[in-house]
Amino acid sequence: MDLTGKLAVVTGGSGDIGRAICGALAAAGADVIVTYLGDQERAEASAEIVRTAGRTASVLQLDQRDEASIDAAAAAVAQHGRCDLLVNNAAWNIGIPFRDLATLDSATWDRVQETNLRGPFLLTRALAGLLANGGGRVVNIASVGGLLPGSSSIAYSCSKAALIHLTHCMAVALAPAVTVNCVAPGLVEGTRMAARLPDEISEGARRAALLGQVGSPIDIANATVMLCEAKSITGQTVVVDGGNPAAMNFG
Repeated sequence: MDLTGKLAVVTGGSGDIGRAICGALAAAGADVIVTYLGDQERAEASAEIVRTAGRTASVLQLDQRDEASIDAAAAAVAQHGRCDLLVNNAAWNIGIPFRDLATLDSATWDRVQETNLRGPFLLTRALAGLLANGGGRVVNIASVGGLLPGSSSIAYSCSKAALIHLTHCMAVALAPAVTVNCVAPGLVEGTRMAARLPDEISEGARRAALLGQVGSPIDIANATVMLCEAKSITGQTVVVDGGNPAAMNFG
């Protein structure tokens, strides 16, 4: 797919990875709607990167835990008359070591699942008609934590494992008009999300990386653009983690 003039929606575009994705899509020719939950200033900064690349951009508030907010966002996107690309990047995590079961209470569990799994499903469903009209692309940003039992928390790993399988299921549901794929980053240095990881997880990811370095936001963004451009890839997961052998069988 030639992305020139295509309209992309990037959830969590105010974040570090989201900003890189917005910039990479703009560099490939796409216009971008940047969604954010609470930090409009960071979302506007991401939108400005898109405009600097010569594309149009707007920001849109979206609470992925609120179905009414998802429906309102979908209606706002529909006013553009199209939606060609959807990147479900927004997520929430919290650093709770796996062994600390008592701290992972039901409220935390629900917040993680609602944000990281239920929200992407509801938004994809809400935009499915628009995506199908133009042979659209959906890219879900998951995590190596969804492939291996290690991440910021058990809740986060389970939500991302489910998001990867949701990718498979939605690839079936939306075929042949829409492709649905997934990018699974490992540790991404310099991001706010990485700062929430327990030290044992971060250090383990660095030691395991065959390339001597872990993933970067631009690598994740480039993988996202590749999946948006590809015509014959669907239901797949691209792992971006510096080459952890334990994750190689899952990519």
